[in-house]
Amino acid sequence: MLSGIGSGLNTARKRLQQLLKLVCDDRVGEVAITYPDRLTRFGTLYLEMLFTSFDVAFTVLDPTEEKTPEQELVEDLLSIIASFAGKLYGMRSHKQKELLECAENVLHSP
Repeated sequence: MLSGIGSGLNTARKRLQQLLKLVCDDRVGEVAITYPDRLTRFGTLYLEMLFTSFDVAFTVLDPTEEKTPEQELVEDLLSIIASFAGKLYGMRSHKQKELLECAENVLHSP
């Protein structure tokens, strides 16, 4: 049994990659997810087709109520903005850490 918590926008998640490999190796009978957008935010239909081609059942344990296309669009846009904002702030903090280390090296060098 695999479990993972993470953003459906991140396609490089180790557990997702491991799941796809297990499906392709015909070692999975069912994929069950809690919410429709947990496995992947976009492209769920492609994954469902992959699972079907390997006779893997795909189950959503807590399906959400039907949403209007406008509601889905707004949620998707907010998810994308949150993801990119997180990456941007992460890059900034990494750059700041490098600058601080460089400054410390300059201050402590003879």
